[in-house]
Amino acid sequence: MSEDSTGAAGDADAAVPHERSRLSFDLDVDICIVGAGLAGLTVALEAARLGASVAVLEGRHVGWNASGHQLGTVMPGFSLPLGPLIERIGFEDARELWALSKEGADFVRAHATEEVMPGIGLSEGVLEVSNVDAGDQLISRLQVLNEDFDTEVEGWQVERVRDQLKSGRYFHGIYYPKAFQIDGRNYVHGLARLARRAGARIFEDTPVVSIDASGIRKRIVTPSARLRASHIVLAGNVHLGATLRRLSDTLLPVWRYAAVTAPLGERLQETIAFKGSVGDTDGIDHFRVVDGDRLMWSSPETTWPMPPHYFAGRIRRRIRGIFPTLGDVEIAETWGGAIGQTVHGMPQIGQLRRGLWVASGFGHQGLNTSAMAGQLIARSILWGDDRWRLFSPFELVWAGGATGRVAGYFIHLWGRGSAATAGALARHRERTRAQERIREARLAEANRQAGTRGPRRPQVARPRPAPPRPPARAPANSGEGEARDGR
Repeated sequence: MSEDSTGAAGDADAAVPHERSRLSFDLDVDICIVGAGLAGLTVALEAARLGASVAVLEGRHVGWNASGHQLGTVMPGFSLPLGPLIERIGFEDARELWALSKEGADFVRAHATEEVMPGIGLSEGVLEVSNVDAGDQLISRLQVLNEDFDTEVEGWQVERVRDQLKSGRYFHGIYYPKAFQIDGRNYVHGLARLARRAGARIFEDTPVVSIDASGIRKRIVTPSARLRASHIVLAGNVHLGATLRRLSDTLLPVWRYAAVTAPLGERLQETIAFKGSVGDTDGIDHFRVVDGDRLMWSSPETTWPMPPHYFAGRIRRRIRGIFPTLGDVEIAETWGGAIGQTVHGMPQIGQLRRGLWVASGFGHQGLNTSAMAGQLIARSILWGDDRWRLFSPFELVWAGGATGRVAGYFIHLWGRGSAATAGALARHRERTRAQERIREARLAEANRQAGTRGPRRPQVARPRPAPPRPPARAPANSGEGEARDGR
């Protein structure tokens, strides 16, 4: 059965399952793309629409890894926070990169419609919540996003956040009304259908054995065929393998695991009223309501692959800890996928040498940044658009190999522990302030009650009578003298 069968009666391509096609004959094209994930398929779609002949080589099948297994949140930005981005490249270049990330989100929105991709399930709004009471930082960030980066955002006070999310874990929030979420699996397969319709040829079960990028016409060897192309786009992320080991070693593979609960009924609606995606500022938890009464939740990360079902209990405990009213939920399904994280936190987008391009390292912001990368590379190849050079300051940096993966794992644990500690301290301070307010209210009430009884009359102390004085006695010597005189 095809992985591409997300059909609807109104879309012939979607209604008929697509049979996988393996490259079994030699082929010449303008552009060869390695990897049929979000980035590779976006390059293929854009390039085919602009008139190029395109072939996509995929070692397994379309969207088999992280591209087909994500929560589907689409919003502007990168894995690198905005503050460090400005510090590294300056205010103006940061503004341009941010604008490009918004273009990537706009690309997704333009294609993620029910008419184009049936079953895409687009819903509006993303809420970023803070685990600590950081109101001053919230105001500062709102000003930067609104005034300097032309992004529509709203600041939510603690009361409003907790009205939507019945949890004492969260404080302030930033609401992105124009951000949205989609069915990520439907989207990646929808891209494949659109790319095929535009003329791109997608070959699955076709791993790349070797690449010769020298000369004007590049050579790509697969197990059963050879391919020549003027341009090669490496969009295999951490799965490029031994063929391009030096490039794949610049990425730290991070496996993120997620789960969907069984139906939770009315208790879910009573606990989580917000209909969009929710993520915390520490990047630990990410969740949203799906199918009306089920909860999709992403939390654990590792730097080595593990069976997804191993994390079902961990996600269940995480949900119970943040939303105690939900109780011990039942996990219906778990999955995981590997993303590529760069050392500097920014994606790898650009030309490595003439005719050899890279699009990878999107981290946790894969949907908008992969769409942005696909447009930039296709338009650079066919139109000469050179905006990809804005990513030049973020060069390829070795991620440390096995040592880097060990370090990344412990850094992740440290980050989770630090976030948990900071959150616990914030909640302790909040309880302390609440207790102080209660004591102050009680004292004020006691004073008020004392005032309603009226002023008390002062008591005048009566003088005590002086104790009686003993009778005076004559000195003994004087009496003796008188007696002698009388004799």
